[in-house]
Order: sequence, then structure tokens, then C-alpha cells
Amino acid sequence: MDFFKRFKTNTHKPVKGVRNFLKYVGPGLLVTVGFIDPGNWASNISSGADYGYVLLWMVTLSTIMLIVLQHNAAHLGIVTGDCLSESATKNLSKKVSIPVLITSLLAVIATTMAEVLGGAIALKMLFHLPIELGAVLVSIFVLLMMFSHSYAKLERYIIAFVSLIGISFIIELAMVPVDWNAAAKGWVTVSLPDGSIPIVMAVLGAVVMPHNLFLHSEVIQSREFNTADDKVIKKQLKYEFLDTLFSMIVGWGINSAMIILAAATFFKNGIAVSELESAQRLLAPMLGNMASVIFALALLFAGISSTMTALMAGGSIFAGMFNEPYDIKDFHSKFAVVATLVISTIIIFFVSDPFEGLIYSQMLLSIQLPITVFLQIYLTSSEKIMGKYKNTAFTKVLLIIIAIILTILNVMLFKELL
Repeated sequence: MDFFKRFKTNTHKPVKGVRNFLKYVGPGLLVTVGFIDPGNWASNISSGADYGYVLLWMVTLSTIMLIVLQHNAAHLGIVTGDCLSESATKNLSKKVSIPVLITSLLAVIATTMAEVLGGAIALKMLFHLPIELGAVLVSIFVLLMMFSHSYAKLERYIIAFVSLIGISFIIELAMVPVDWNAAAKGWVTVSLPDGSIPIVMAVLGAVVMPHNLFLHSEVIQSREFNTADDKVIKKQLKYEFLDTLFSMIVGWGINSAMIILAAATFFKNGIAVSELESAQRLLAPMLGNMASVIFALALLFAGISSTMTALMAGGSIFAGMFNEPYDIKDFHSKFAVVATLVISTIIIFFVSDPFEGLIYSQMLLSIQLPITVFLQIYLTSSEKIMGKYKNTAFTKVLLIIIAIILTILNVMLFKELL
């Protein structure tokens, strides 16, 4: 049974105008949660603390890539009614689809570990709980949320969390003297200081996340109407793009705010940050206790909400391997959600340095990312799969350029690490 079936109808067309757009807002914000997760916090705080404002361009570049990639993934879901995993299973041989999807599942485990770890770090900040206990509590809470609420309710909760995270950083930035001229230059000027490639790749992996491409192609189907009507499909694509654009800009703003906060506090004062707990502790004498509490609460919201979306993506990928849509009530989706969360939580017990664990989890995502992007390009460029809605020549070239950039950056990362 399709998890999103209750939101679909084959008899009604969308309401026109602003009301129609507002009905579409949601899937893009779920994706946004994935790139304001605890892994982003670690990558962005490191970026700002070590290099000031100069790596803000990476957030801009990553967000532009993200808009193109996420719209393209949603395009597949709208036109075919399949997520990336289902489409790969249907249209590729098992020798190709299974290895590709397994690497995607490994990426989901890596990112889920980071999300749960981030929530555990936040609980340690707020209540001085051990990381291991915090990880177990976050995992239990997330499971209760996912198994006791419908998708519609989860979407509303997650949108609320995104709003609270955004408000938190607006408050934080209001407390610090920001060099906005340096920030503006950093957003548009490409710079690679010595030794910055690992952090650049971590920021990239933290923004352009492979599991989000699977997630978007799945959750966009909660906004399906009449896919037999070309006019309706075109409206869906238009409003989906607006939702994606709006949501990605929100994510760009929050990611930028993390780097700017670190640059204006830690980099300005020559303070190295080796863990999120130290970042929170250092904010208190600089900005007051309220700032450190807000920082920890926003991290907790980010950890919980991003864990839920990562698990949705994992469930979608695994169910798709059996040619099924994501449905938390079905065995394959349920198994993937529980297994991913359990494995990720167990890994945390063996992570000696939580901050480095967050950083390296994001680098692993960036390594898998080109595989998912090339898979997506193949599927969305196929006339057999997409019909007349296949990628235009321009879109295909743009996607290939993005994939090549991602691949080159990964080669640079390996060269830096070896």
C-alpha cells in the first residue's frame, strides 16, 4: 500500500494561484532538513572557525547544485510516480541497480549516524547526558514519532522544526558583530586556502546529500493529483520548482548563518573549535548563557528532524529495491527504518571523537554522491522512462557538469587525504 495514497486523487485538479502553491510547500522543506542537520553544523562551524567567511562560496555553489538536482529528482517522481530506487529497480539490471542502491543505503546509515549523534550531543549540552544514552533516547523518540504519526503530521512537525532552527540563528546572528562585507565577498568568491579541501568536501557532502535525492522523488508524490493530464503535470512541476527554490534558499540562509556565526565569534578571536560542545560552551562567555541554550536547542531540533527524513529515505531506497513505494506500515519500509536506526546507533558507541565522526560522515556522503547523480541523470534523460518529459539537452548538460564537478572535488579530497 502506498504511504502517500491518501494524499492522491485522480479526479481533482489543483486549486489555482497562491493557495495551490501553498499546498505544495512541504516536500522541499523536508529535504532542507537534510542539509541543516548536525553534520552540517560540524562542517560549517569548522569552516567558519578555521577560515572565517572565505568558504561561504561553497554553500552558494552547493545550494545552486542542490536546486538543480532536487528539482530533477522531484521531476522523476511527478512524471513516473516512482522514486529513484523504484525507477532504478524497474529500468536497470540487478547487477547494476543492487550495488548502486546498496551504496545509497550505506550513505543513509552514515548520515543517520550523524543525525542521531547530533541529537545526542545536544542532550549532553542541555542535560549533561552521556553521548551513548542520548543516542538511545533520540532513537527511541524518533521511532515513536515515525510509527505513531501519519506523513502529513510528520511533515508539519518537521516544518515547525525548520522554522525554529531558522529563528534560532536569526537570534544568534543578532547577538554578534558580523562583517557583512566579508560575508558578501565570501558568498561569491571562490577560494581554496591551504588544507581546506577536506572541509570544503564536508560542506559539499553536508549540503548536496544523496539520500535527499531519493527522499524528494518519494515525498513529492504526496502532492500528486491527476498525472494523466499534461496541464496538471506542468502545474505540478512549476509549483514543485517554487517549493524547491524557496526551501533551498531557506537552507542556504541557515547554513550560511552557521559559518557566519563561527567566523564572527571563533575565527575573529583566533579560537579553534574541535567539537560542537566546545562551540556551545565558548558562546556563553561571548554572547551570554541564552545564546548557548538556543544553540543546543536548535541542534536538538536539527538532529531529531533530520533523523526522521534520513530514515524515510532509507525506507524508500530499500522498499524500492523490491519495487515497492515507501510505506511505514509495510514490512520492507519498516525493516529498513528500524535496521538503519539500530545500526547507526550502535556505530555511535564506537565513535571515539563525535566531532570528527560528524565531519567524516559528511565526507562519505560526498564520495557516494556522484554515483547517485549519474544514476539520476540516466533515469531522467531516458525517453523510455520519462517520455516527453525527459531532460532537455540543456538540463542534461547542466547535470553532467555538476556530476563532473562533484567527481573532481572527490579526487581532490583523496589526494589531500593520502
